[in-house]
Amino acid sequence: MPSNEPSPNRPRIERLWRRDLPAPLLPIWAGLAAAAGFYRAGVAARHLYWRMMKRRAPVLTVSVGNLTVGGNGKTPFTLFLARRLQSHGLRVGIVSRGYQRARSKARAELVADGGALKISLEDAGDEPAMMAKSFTGPIAVARRRLDGIELLRKLGPLDAVILDDGFQHVRLNRDVDLVLVGNERGFGNGWMIPAGPMREPIRAVGRADAIVVMNFGTGASAIRPSQMKKLTARKILHASVRPRALLVAENGVWRETPLGLGGRRVLAVSGLADSSAFYAMLRELDADLVGVFDYPDHHAYTNADWQAMVNAMRDTDLVVTTEKDLVKLERFPFPRDSLYALRLEVTMDAADARALDELILNRMTAASTAADA
Repeated sequence: MPSNEPSPNRPRIERLWRRDLPAPLLPIWAGLAAAAGFYRAGVAARHLYWRMMKRRAPVLTVSVGNLTVGGNGKTPFTLFLARRLQSHGLRVGIVSRGYQRARSKARAELVADGGALKISLEDAGDEPAMMAKSFTGPIAVARRRLDGIELLRKLGPLDAVILDDGFQHVRLNRDVDLVLVGNERGFGNGWMIPAGPMREPIRAVGRADAIVVMNFGTGASAIRPSQMKKLTARKILHASVRPRALLVAENGVWRETPLGLGGRRVLAVSGLADSSAFYAMLRELDADLVGVFDYPDHHAYTNADWQAMVNAMRDTDLVVTTEKDLVKLERFPFPRDSLYALRLEVTMDAADARALDELILNRMTAASTAADA
């Protein structure tokens, strides 16, 4: 049954990541803190090993990543950056791990080229399949990103490859490392997994070439002054994520329609690491949220899920979901013109966009000069 109020379906462990944790939960968190120490040591050992063994790709590589688990806008920013580099006349590809995709014997698989899916959604993973709907360049998935890059280069000339969620993939030496930080989420309690949301200590930003603070416009900044001071050791850029249009699927093709949600009764459906920004955006568009279906991140929808949504639609005007979920829900027979997705748009002010361009294009020029020397 849907709820009437958004209640993000996050793993229970995330309830222990609050900075103001109630005293009765502290003993449980203390056990997680001890485990976090082992995790931190493991991460350090892994980085030391791959620092000695890392390899460089034969094409400019730009990594888009973060320091925390989920909810920082990596995929929308990856698409924004890929299209921006294309606008400069560059031939750009995207390589992703394809989180939770089906196991494959192939070292790398081509997900899409020219906007057309080459493999199934299950083999691609939801985020690569979603990117294929709005990006015309080639997209590959590979556990070892270098394999994905090599696959894309076989298709033809390539000027740059963007690694979606590549900051922790230290076995590959990148030309540009961008770390995204969610302004409203920040770094949580600052502890590493499992005692907190951090994949690495905050000092790992020292490996980055620039920090991109992502603003979803849903609340005050959660980045503490002491944390922001550590970030300022690198170049800091700012980007905003806002709704641009609604999407409707027609025979496998996504078509944009205006954002006309004011006063309409909406059933919201999402499977995200943090769905709070999604619900806040719907409310900012004056949608009347009469029900919410909240699923875990990367949820694989079933016929039972679809039937529950259809039953709940009797008192609604339409279902609104996310692009990542639409790629999985569009195969179900929803009533005509009832299922929509909220398309998000990443924007940067002129100065920050210019600084981003200069950072990447200067690295490209330097790499080309070194190759010719």
